[in-house]
Amino acid sequence: MATITEDKRLIVKVAKLYYFDGMTQAEIARKIGVSRPIVSKMLTKAREDKIVEIFIKDESAHTVDLELRLEKQYSLQEAIVIPSSDYAQKETLSLLGQAAAAHVSKRMDSVSSVGISWGNAVSAFVNAYPFEKNQGVNVVPLIGGMGRSELDLHSNMLTLKFAQKLNTTCSYLYAPAMIKNIDTKNRLLESEDIYGVLDEGRSVDMAIVGMGNPVVDSTMETIGYLSKQDVESLRAAEAAGDINSVFFDKNGVSLDHHINESVIGIDMDGLRQIPETIAIAHGDNKVPSIHAGLLSGAVDVLVTDDETAQKILSLN
Repeated sequence: MATITEDKRLIVKVAKLYYFDGMTQAEIARKIGVSRPIVSKMLTKAREDKIVEIFIKDESAHTVDLELRLEKQYSLQEAIVIPSSDYAQKETLSLLGQAAAAHVSKRMDSVSSVGISWGNAVSAFVNAYPFEKNQGVNVVPLIGGMGRSELDLHSNMLTLKFAQKLNTTCSYLYAPAMIKNIDTKNRLLESEDIYGVLDEGRSVDMAIVGMGNPVVDSTMETIGYLSKQDVESLRAAEAAGDINSVFFDKNGVSLDHHINESVIGIDMDGLRQIPETIAIAHGDNKVPSIHAGLLSGAVDVLVTDDETAQKILSLN
């Protein structure tokens, strides 16, 4: 009968043969005269008893761990986390755009239509995307225009630019992003040029969006699309964030708010129906917004940086 010491010695020997000498479990079983399942149990025992501890020595191990935790916590299809290091915000956004572009490029063979929202994050994605030929893909704007300033951030402009990167076709949404007069909005929605494009947007295979904080460093306020009164109204309504300019609360539920009623674009329910909605977002001011946006169920893939990811996970 084997002693405890002998059992441990055999476990150590099996672990060494497997991890250091690169032998398969079947090879080890033949060498020491036991079955392969027994070798498997010995390797498990080696890890349980801390005889063997496995470390992944790579700078990406930290970010991969954050990705797995985000995917589990928010039931995401995928999380993509980049190391932020000491990059400035603009540099980090550029890297996030590159990461999102790499993800989308790999998926493009299975996609026939892509929806494009607006904003700095979506612009970073479009700028980073390589020129390639995908003439079978149609690109669709997910929301109307955002005033007269910062035209390069508008959905139509980004849609056109992305279509040029793919050497393919695109649609245009000839409407403002928001119309506060509901009667005027409803009349516009009767136009086939508008409701037809919105129907296209609801039917895309993939959507690229950003996430914003409407009450802290809001891009919509910066470009003049939200007034100070609008921001105060959203603060009073406890708005936590927005996706595609639709505002939601801390639980990711769309607000019953007049600004949401004025939006000409794809709403949260529409985004949930899209097979893969990719959100690109980062920054301290957006941590509660991203958390709430992920709770909404409207996001399938999150692209962010490690500092933001850690702070999002700390909210749980």
